Amino acid sequence: MKKITSIFVAIIAAGIATSYSQALDYNDLGILLSKRQPVNGSARFNAMAGAFGALGSDVSALEINPAGGAVARKSKASVTLQGRNISRDAFYYGNSNNIDDLQLELNQAGGIFVFDTNDGSGWDRFAFHINYQVNYDFNNSYLVEGNSNFLFYNEHLDDTSNPKNLFDRSLNQKYSVNTAGQNSSFNLGLSAVHDNKLHIGAAIKFHSLDYRENTLLNEVNDDINGNELDVDELNERYISGFGSSISLGFIYKLNKYVRIGASYETPTWYTESLEETANTLTMYGIESLNFNTIRERDLEAYSLKFRSPGRLNASGALVFGKQGLISFDYTYQDFTNFKYQETDNVLQDANNFFDRDFRATHTLRAGTEWRFDKVSLRGGYFYEKNPNLREGGSTNIDNIRGYSAGIGYNFGNTQIDLSYSKFENTDFFSLYNFEDIQIGNNTSKISATVTFSL
Repeated sequence: MKKITSIFVAIIAAGIATSYSQALDYNDLGILLSKRQPVNGSARFNAMAGAFGALGSDVSALEINPAGGAVARKSKASVTLQGRNISRDAFYYGNSNNIDDLQLELNQAGGIFVFDTNDGSGWDRFAFHINYQVNYDFNNSYLVEGNSNFLFYNEHLDDTSNPKNLFDRSLNQKYSVNTAGQNSSFNLGLSAVHDNKLHIGAAIKFHSLDYRENTLLNEVNDDINGNELDVDELNERYISGFGSSISLGFIYKLNKYVRIGASYETPTWYTESLEETANTLTMYGIESLNFNTIRERDLEAYSLKFRSPGRLNASGALVFGKQGLISFDYTYQDFTNFKYQETDNVLQDANNFFDRDFRATHTLRAGTEWRFDKVSLRGGYFYEKNPNLREGGSTNIDNIRGYSAGIGYNFGNTQIDLSYSKFENTDFFSLYNFEDIQIGNNTSKISATVTFSL
């Protein structure tokens, strides 16, 4: 698979600089396709920052630890609607631009089906669970404009003179990125509890990937006579694929107050993925020099196979009867283990960069819930380390930090939960120079879940 397409090889031969305006190289892409949205699930799960590995019962908790299904005493089903607003402040050579994105989606739908055994074997009950969940929403956009005093294009493709007319003074650049799609999963699992203390579970997940990327670079440069070279470079990418992973876990009640849990999700193997790219270079005509508008377009399609890294989760909880609880989760994921499966030189280089420029991440979650008759009040805190050592790795502002809060009301056979969560971090991208684009992200989410007892 080739990162630089034939159109750009031709451009290099014509003496024009190689394009750098790909929005994501294969390392950045691999990280993005392995990510999960911070605190993403049912409203109760979100309100407690997802610290559910030792608690279970909630359908979204089974995305972390499949043993949690058997914690539920009776069958239930839940549906979650989520609204998400991301405010992005983009900074580029002294200029700033703000874009707000508002998304509304069905984020989760699933159920836990509990069966009591009563057979005297010590296995008190088992549970089957099924859940659909959006793991990561790729909807994202930003726009930057300014002058880096650097340039990629200094000659016109329609120039046949010798020597060629040089446009070697940078006047302005405008760069926009738009991404869309989502990474979702379908979770099927089985769990059981022994002597009402040891809960064990296993699940298989079927992952569906849909990713669209569109980047547009406009560059304007001039020559010594004031003639302007106006260039658009459009890169479009579409990736679709299917993958699978397996998760295993347990929860153990040390006593009536303390619970511990651990789980492991294997790497996700995407063996059926397709990447399609379209690269279009447009150089607009210059009337004073008799240059015509030239547009060249290149289309390619590839089979893209890769393996995203697995996850290890450790959990603990203090449960104070029906009054309340405090819970903690720690997740470890090593992004040096991301691997593309093909032997193409570019992808092999990307695999080497994963070993050199990326690291393991550590995610901390803490949550609490307190009940007052039929009303439950919740709160949580979330922190996730950024895996990128190459861009932003010398700072801490690229790490994700956030908090959450929520409320629930139990009507008996029906429960309604609401949550609010807020997260902040800064992303770094390199266009003309290292980290010359900085994006400040401020994300707010509101989730509403209806849970029915079955």
